[in-house]
Amino acid sequence: MSVLWSDPEYGLIAALIAAGIVTAVSTLGSTVSNTFTSIANSMTGAAAGS
Repeated sequence: MSVLWSDPEYGLIAALIAAGIVTAVSTLGSTVSNTFTSIANSMTGAAAGS
């Protein structure tokens, strides 16, 4: 593991990969949240209409 951090290039690559993962998870989380909100609103509308 010490080899990974001994060369600054590997550290930079690891940081960029980590930033990409954080961005992807954040975007996916927002999408999932919006999907569940839409489903909840549809169910509320269906219950009110019946």
